[in-house]
Amino acid sequence: MLEALGLGGAEEAVYTALLACPAASAEDLARQTGLDGAESDRILRDLAARGLIAVATEAGTPGTAEPGPGRPPVRYRLTPPSVALAPLLVEQRNALHVAETAYAQLSEQYRNTAAQTAGGVVEVVVGVEQVAHRFHQLQCGAQRELLFFMVGAPVAVPREDSEASESSALNRGVDFRVVAAKDYLDSHDIVQEVRAAVTAGVELRLADSLPLKMVVSDRERAMVPLDMSDSGGEPSAIVVHRSGLLTALVHLFEREWAHARPMYTSTADASEEPADDQQPTKEELEVLALLLAGISDRRAASQLGLSIRTVERRVRRLTDLAGGGTRLQLGWHAARAGWL
Repeated sequence: MLEALGLGGAEEAVYTALLACPAASAEDLARQTGLDGAESDRILRDLAARGLIAVATEAGTPGTAEPGPGRPPVRYRLTPPSVALAPLLVEQRNALHVAETAYAQLSEQYRNTAAQTAGGVVEVVVGVEQVAHRFHQLQCGAQRELLFFMVGAPVAVPREDSEASESSALNRGVDFRVVAAKDYLDSHDIVQEVRAAVTAGVELRLADSLPLKMVVSDRERAMVPLDMSDSGGEPSAIVVHRSGLLTALVHLFEREWAHARPMYTSTADASEEPADDQQPTKEELEVLALLLAGISDRRAASQLGLSIRTVERRVRRLTDLAGGGTRLQLGWHAARAGWL
Protein backbone atom coordinates (compact mmCIF):
# COMPACT_ATOMS: atom_id res chain seq x y z
CA MET A 1 0.00 0.00 0.00
CA LEU A 2 2.84 2.41 0.85
CA GLU A 3 5.33 1.06 -1.68
CA ALA A 4 4.53 3.95 -4.03
CA LEU A 5 5.71 6.33 -1.31
CA GLY A 6 9.05 4.59 -0.99
CA LEU A 7 8.39 2.17 1.87
CA GLY A 8 9.36 -1.47 1.39
CA GLY A 9 7.32 -4.39 2.70
CA ALA A 10 9.15 -4.67 6.04
CA GLU A 11 9.09 -0.90 6.55
CA GLU A 12 5.35 -0.78 5.87
CA ALA A 13 4.77 -3.63 8.34
CA VAL A 14 6.58 -1.74 11.11
CA TYR A 15 4.90 1.55 10.22
CA THR A 16 1.37 0.11 10.21
CA ALA A 17 2.06 -1.83 13.42
CA LEU A 18 2.70 1.52 15.12
CA LEU A 19 -0.80 2.62 14.12
CA ALA A 20 -2.23 0.19 16.66
CA CYS A 21 -0.33 1.56 19.67
CA PRO A 22 0.63 5.01 20.97
CA ALA A 23 4.28 4.04 21.34
CA ALA A 24 6.33 0.87 20.99
CA SER A 25 9.92 -0.33 21.26
CA ALA A 26 11.90 -2.22 18.66
CA GLU A 27 11.30 -5.43 20.59
CA ASP A 28 7.52 -4.81 20.73
CA LEU A 29 7.36 -4.25 16.98
CA ALA A 30 9.59 -7.24 16.26
CA ARG A 31 7.10 -9.46 18.09
CA GLN A 32 4.13 -7.94 16.23
CA THR A 33 5.66 -8.11 12.76
CA GLY A 34 7.74 -11.28 13.08
CA LEU A 35 10.91 -9.42 12.09
CA ASP A 36 14.29 -9.94 13.65
CA GLY A 37 14.96 -7.55 16.55
CA ALA A 38 17.99 -6.01 14.89
CA GLU A 39 16.08 -5.55 11.64
CA SER A 40 13.19 -3.92 13.49
CA ASP A 41 15.59 -1.55 15.24
CA ARG A 42 17.30 -0.64 11.95
CA ILE A 43 13.97 0.11 10.25
CA LEU A 44 12.80 2.25 13.16
CA ARG A 45 15.98 4.30 13.08
CA ASP A 46 15.61 4.78 9.32
CA LEU A 47 11.95 5.82 9.61
CA ALA A 48 12.87 8.24 12.38
CA ALA A 49 15.66 9.74 10.25
CA ARG A 50 13.10 10.28 7.45
CA GLY A 51 10.70 12.00 9.83
CA LEU A 52 7.97 9.38 9.54
CA ILE A 53 8.14 8.46 13.22
CA ALA A 54 9.45 10.18 16.34
CA VAL A 55 11.43 8.91 19.32
CA ALA A 56 9.77 9.10 22.73
CA THR A 57 10.85 8.19 26.25
CA GLU A 58 8.83 5.89 28.48
CA ALA A 59 6.95 8.96 29.69
CA GLY A 60 6.02 9.89 26.14
CA THR A 61 8.20 13.03 25.82
CA PRO A 62 10.79 13.40 23.06
CA GLY A 63 14.03 11.73 23.97
CA THR A 64 17.18 10.18 22.58
CA ALA A 65 17.35 7.13 20.36
CA GLU A 66 20.49 5.91 22.11
CA PRO A 67 19.80 3.28 24.81
CA GLY A 68 21.99 3.15 27.87
CA PRO A 69 22.37 1.56 31.28
CA GLY A 70 19.39 2.27 33.46
CA ARG A 71 17.41 3.88 30.67
CA PRO A 72 14.03 2.51 29.62
CA PRO A 73 13.77 0.90 26.15
CA VAL A 74 13.63 3.43 23.35
CA ARG A 75 10.05 3.78 22.20
CA TYR A 76 8.70 5.24 19.00
CA ARG A 77 5.48 6.93 17.98
CA LEU A 78 4.09 7.91 14.59
CA THR A 79 4.46 11.39 13.24
CA PRO A 80 0.94 12.34 12.04
CA PRO A 81 0.64 10.82 8.53
CA SER A 82 -0.93 14.03 7.21
CA VAL A 83 2.35 15.75 8.08
CA ALA A 84 4.92 13.04 7.37
CA LEU A 85 3.47 11.40 4.24
CA ALA A 86 2.22 14.51 2.45
CA PRO A 87 5.68 15.55 1.14
CA LEU A 88 6.28 12.01 -0.16
CA LEU A 89 2.93 12.05 -1.94
CA VAL A 90 3.68 15.43 -3.55
CA GLU A 91 7.09 14.15 -4.64
CA GLN A 92 5.57 11.07 -6.28
CA ARG A 93 2.89 13.16 -7.99
CA ASN A 94 5.54 15.47 -9.40
CA ALA A 95 7.59 12.49 -10.61
CA LEU A 96 4.50 11.00 -12.27
CA HIS A 97 3.73 14.34 -13.95
CA VAL A 98 7.28 14.50 -15.32
CA ALA A 99 6.96 10.89 -16.58
CA GLU A 100 3.60 11.64 -18.24
CA THR A 101 5.07 14.68 -19.97
CA ALA A 102 8.02 12.63 -21.22
CA TYR A 103 5.64 9.89 -22.37
CA ALA A 104 3.54 12.36 -24.36
CA GLN A 105 6.63 13.91 -25.95
CA LEU A 106 8.13 10.55 -26.89
CA SER A 107 4.80 9.29 -28.30
CA GLU A 108 4.40 12.42 -30.41
CA GLN A 109 7.99 12.20 -31.61
CA TYR A 110 7.49 8.54 -32.53
CA ARG A 111 4.28 9.32 -34.43
CA ASN A 112 5.96 12.13 -36.34
CA THR A 113 8.88 9.88 -37.26
CA ALA A 114 6.61 6.96 -38.16
CA ALA A 115 4.45 9.19 -40.34
CA GLN A 116 7.46 9.86 -42.56
CA THR A 117 7.92 6.19 -43.43
CA ALA A 118 5.36 3.61 -44.49
CA GLY A 119 7.11 1.02 -42.32
CA GLY A 120 6.28 3.03 -39.19
CA VAL A 121 2.60 2.18 -39.51
CA VAL A 122 3.04 -1.57 -39.09
CA GLU A 123 5.48 -3.28 -36.73
CA VAL A 124 6.21 -7.02 -36.97
CA VAL A 125 6.70 -8.93 -33.70
CA VAL A 126 8.03 -12.51 -33.78
CA GLY A 127 8.33 -15.09 -30.99
CA VAL A 128 6.18 -16.17 -28.03
CA GLU A 129 7.83 -13.85 -25.52
CA GLN A 130 7.78 -10.81 -27.80
CA VAL A 131 4.15 -11.35 -28.85
CA ALA A 132 3.03 -11.88 -25.24
CA HIS A 133 5.00 -8.83 -24.06
CA ARG A 134 3.50 -6.56 -26.70
CA PHE A 135 0.00 -7.92 -26.01
CA HIS A 136 0.34 -7.04 -22.31
CA GLN A 137 1.66 -3.59 -23.23
CA LEU A 138 -1.45 -2.90 -25.28
CA GLN A 139 -3.83 -4.25 -22.66
CA CYS A 140 -2.14 -2.72 -19.61
CA GLY A 141 -1.57 0.61 -21.35
CA ALA A 142 -5.22 1.12 -22.29
CA GLN A 143 -6.87 4.05 -20.53
CA ARG A 144 -10.31 4.21 -22.16
CA GLU A 145 -11.26 1.20 -24.30
CA LEU A 146 -10.22 -2.30 -25.35
CA LEU A 147 -11.78 -4.08 -28.33
CA PHE A 148 -11.22 -7.81 -28.88
CA PHE A 149 -11.86 -10.43 -31.53
CA MET A 150 -11.53 -13.87 -29.88
CA VAL A 151 -10.99 -16.79 -32.26
CA GLY A 152 -9.96 -20.35 -31.33
CA ALA A 153 -7.56 -21.27 -28.55
CA PRO A 154 -4.83 -18.85 -27.34
CA VAL A 155 -1.39 -19.46 -28.87
CA ALA A 156 1.17 -16.99 -27.48
CA VAL A 157 -0.68 -15.63 -24.44
CA PRO A 158 -2.08 -18.19 -21.94
CA ARG A 159 -5.70 -17.58 -21.01
CA GLU A 160 -4.87 -17.12 -17.31
CA ASP A 161 -2.35 -14.36 -18.15
CA SER A 162 -4.91 -12.63 -20.33
CA GLU A 163 -7.45 -12.80 -17.52
CA ALA A 164 -5.04 -11.09 -15.11
CA SER A 165 -4.52 -8.21 -17.55
CA GLU A 166 -8.27 -8.09 -18.16
CA SER A 167 -8.96 -7.73 -14.45
CA SER A 168 -6.40 -4.93 -14.17
CA ALA A 169 -8.00 -3.05 -17.08
CA LEU A 170 -11.50 -3.40 -15.65
CA ASN A 171 -10.29 -2.13 -12.27
CA ARG A 172 -8.98 0.99 -14.04
CA GLY A 173 -12.42 1.64 -15.52
CA VAL A 174 -11.49 0.66 -19.09
CA ASP A 175 -14.45 -0.22 -21.34
CA PHE A 176 -13.99 -3.84 -22.43
CA ARG A 177 -15.89 -5.15 -25.49
CA VAL A 178 -15.37 -8.63 -26.91
CA VAL A 179 -16.74 -10.38 -30.00
CA ALA A 180 -16.01 -14.13 -29.77
CA ALA A 181 -16.32 -16.65 -32.56
CA LYS A 182 -18.20 -19.85 -31.71
CA ASP A 183 -15.01 -21.91 -31.85
CA TYR A 184 -13.62 -19.85 -28.97
CA LEU A 185 -16.12 -21.67 -26.75
CA ASP A 186 -14.85 -25.12 -27.71
CA SER A 187 -12.63 -25.67 -24.67
CA HIS A 188 -14.05 -27.12 -21.44
CA ASP A 189 -14.91 -24.62 -18.66
CA ILE A 190 -14.65 -21.61 -21.00
CA VAL A 191 -18.36 -20.93 -20.56
CA GLN A 192 -17.92 -20.48 -16.82
CA GLU A 193 -14.94 -18.20 -17.47
CA VAL A 194 -16.99 -16.15 -19.91
CA ARG A 195 -19.78 -15.79 -17.37
CA ALA A 196 -17.29 -14.61 -14.75
CA ALA A 197 -15.84 -12.07 -17.19
CA VAL A 198 -19.29 -10.69 -18.02
CA THR A 199 -20.11 -10.46 -14.32
CA ALA A 200 -16.88 -8.49 -13.83
CA GLY A 201 -17.92 -5.97 -16.48
CA VAL A 202 -16.86 -7.32 -19.89
CA GLU A 203 -19.40 -6.77 -22.69
CA LEU A 204 -19.40 -9.93 -24.80
CA ARG A 205 -21.15 -10.93 -28.02
CA LEU A 206 -20.94 -14.08 -30.10
CA ALA A 207 -20.49 -14.39 -33.88
CA ASP A 208 -20.65 -17.48 -36.06
CA SER A 209 -17.15 -16.71 -37.35
CA LEU A 210 -14.60 -13.90 -37.41
CA PRO A 211 -11.94 -13.12 -40.04
CA LEU A 212 -9.08 -12.72 -37.54
CA LYS A 213 -7.96 -12.40 -33.94
CA MET A 214 -7.40 -8.83 -32.83
CA VAL A 215 -7.02 -6.43 -29.92
CA VAL A 216 -7.43 -2.66 -30.29
CA SER A 217 -6.19 -0.39 -27.50
CA ASP A 218 -7.76 3.08 -27.16
CA ARG A 219 -8.21 3.14 -30.96
CA GLU A 220 -4.55 4.18 -31.18
CA ARG A 221 -2.91 0.82 -31.83
CA ALA A 222 -3.97 -2.72 -32.66
CA MET A 223 -2.40 -6.17 -32.69
CA VAL A 224 -3.25 -8.90 -35.19
CA PRO A 225 -1.62 -12.38 -35.21
CA LEU A 226 0.05 -13.59 -38.39
CA ASP A 227 0.03 -17.06 -39.90
CA MET A 228 2.74 -19.01 -38.07
CA SER A 229 3.87 -20.56 -41.35
CA ASP A 230 5.13 -17.10 -42.32
CA SER A 231 7.55 -17.01 -39.35
CA GLY A 232 9.01 -20.50 -39.34
CA GLY A 233 6.33 -21.91 -37.02
CA GLU A 234 6.81 -19.27 -34.31
CA PRO A 235 3.87 -17.14 -33.15
CA SER A 236 4.06 -13.71 -34.75
CA ALA A 237 1.89 -10.62 -35.02
CA ILE A 238 1.72 -7.13 -36.46
CA VAL A 239 1.18 -4.04 -34.33
CA VAL A 240 -0.72 -1.38 -36.26
CA HIS A 241 -0.32 2.25 -35.22
CA ARG A 242 -2.65 5.15 -35.99
CA SER A 243 -3.36 5.09 -39.69
CA GLY A 244 -6.05 4.36 -42.22
CA LEU A 245 -5.40 0.66 -41.62
CA LEU A 246 -6.14 1.03 -37.92
CA THR A 247 -9.32 2.95 -38.73
CA ALA A 248 -10.38 0.08 -41.00
CA LEU A 249 -9.80 -2.46 -38.20
CA VAL A 250 -11.92 -0.42 -35.80
CA HIS A 251 -14.72 -0.21 -38.40
CA LEU A 252 -14.48 -3.98 -38.87
CA PHE A 253 -14.89 -4.48 -35.14
CA GLU A 254 -17.91 -2.17 -34.93
CA ARG A 255 -19.58 -3.93 -37.86
CA GLU A 256 -19.10 -7.37 -36.31
CA TRP A 257 -20.22 -6.03 -32.93
CA ALA A 258 -23.45 -4.69 -34.42
CA HIS A 259 -24.31 -8.08 -35.97
CA ALA A 260 -23.13 -10.33 -33.14
CA ARG A 261 -25.50 -11.78 -30.53
CA PRO A 262 -25.10 -11.01 -26.83
CA MET A 263 -24.29 -14.21 -24.96
CA TYR A 264 -25.53 -12.66 -21.73
CA THR A 265 -27.85 -9.68 -21.53
CA SER A 266 -27.03 -8.73 -17.94
CA THR A 267 -24.12 -8.93 -15.54
CA ALA A 268 -26.25 -10.38 -12.74
CA ASP A 269 -24.32 -12.76 -10.51
CA ALA A 270 -25.49 -16.32 -11.10
CA SER A 271 -23.15 -17.85 -8.55
CA GLU A 272 -25.78 -18.07 -5.83
CA GLU A 273 -28.50 -20.68 -5.72
CA PRO A 274 -31.98 -19.37 -6.63
CA ALA A 275 -34.27 -18.37 -3.79
CA ASP A 276 -36.97 -20.81 -4.95
CA ASP A 277 -37.43 -23.67 -7.40
CA GLN A 278 -39.23 -21.40 -9.86
CA GLN A 279 -35.92 -19.79 -10.86
CA PRO A 280 -33.23 -21.41 -13.04
CA THR A 281 -30.04 -22.63 -11.39
CA LYS A 282 -26.55 -21.48 -12.33
CA GLU A 283 -25.99 -24.71 -14.29
CA GLU A 284 -29.25 -24.26 -16.22
CA LEU A 285 -28.31 -20.68 -17.10
CA GLU A 286 -25.01 -21.89 -18.56
CA VAL A 287 -26.96 -24.22 -20.88
CA LEU A 288 -29.44 -21.48 -21.76
CA ALA A 289 -26.67 -19.01 -22.66
CA LEU A 290 -25.20 -21.47 -25.15
CA LEU A 291 -28.57 -22.30 -26.68
CA LEU A 292 -29.39 -18.62 -27.18
CA ALA A 293 -25.99 -18.20 -28.82
CA GLY A 294 -27.09 -20.71 -31.46
CA ILE A 295 -25.12 -23.71 -30.16
CA SER A 296 -26.67 -27.16 -30.44
CA ASP A 297 -27.49 -29.38 -27.45
CA ARG A 298 -24.73 -31.82 -28.36
CA ARG A 299 -22.09 -29.12 -28.70
CA ALA A 300 -23.26 -27.47 -25.48
CA ALA A 301 -22.88 -30.81 -23.71
CA SER A 302 -19.33 -31.13 -25.01
CA GLN A 303 -18.34 -27.62 -23.95
CA LEU A 304 -19.84 -27.99 -20.49
CA GLY A 305 -18.46 -31.49 -19.95
CA LEU A 306 -21.96 -32.95 -19.59
CA SER A 307 -23.91 -35.78 -21.18
CA ILE A 308 -26.44 -34.92 -23.85
CA ARG A 309 -29.20 -36.26 -21.59
CA THR A 310 -28.22 -33.85 -18.80
CA VAL A 311 -28.38 -30.92 -21.21
CA GLU A 312 -31.77 -32.04 -22.54
CA ARG A 313 -33.08 -32.45 -18.98
CA ARG A 314 -32.00 -28.90 -18.11
CA VAL A 315 -33.58 -27.55 -21.28
CA ARG A 316 -36.87 -29.29 -20.41
CA ARG A 317 -36.88 -27.74 -16.94
CA LEU A 318 -36.12 -24.30 -18.40
CA THR A 319 -38.99 -24.73 -20.84
CA ASP A 320 -41.30 -25.76 -17.98
CA LEU A 321 -40.26 -22.67 -15.97
CA ALA A 322 -41.05 -20.53 -19.03
CA GLY A 323 -44.55 -22.02 -19.23
CA GLY A 324 -43.88 -24.46 -22.06
CA GLY A 325 -43.72 -23.76 -25.76
CA THR A 326 -40.89 -23.69 -28.27
CA ARG A 327 -37.26 -22.75 -27.73
CA LEU A 328 -37.98 -19.43 -29.42
CA GLN A 329 -40.58 -18.76 -26.75
CA LEU A 330 -38.05 -19.89 -24.11
CA GLY A 331 -35.61 -17.26 -25.38
CA TRP A 332 -38.31 -14.59 -25.29
CA HIS A 333 -39.27 -15.53 -21.74
CA ALA A 334 -35.61 -15.60 -20.61
CA ALA A 335 -35.06 -12.06 -21.92
CA ARG A 336 -38.31 -10.82 -20.38
CA ALA A 337 -37.56 -12.42 -17.01
CA GLY A 338 -33.96 -11.17 -16.96
CA TRP A 339 -32.48 -14.63 -16.59
CA LEU A 340 -29.34 -13.73 -18.58
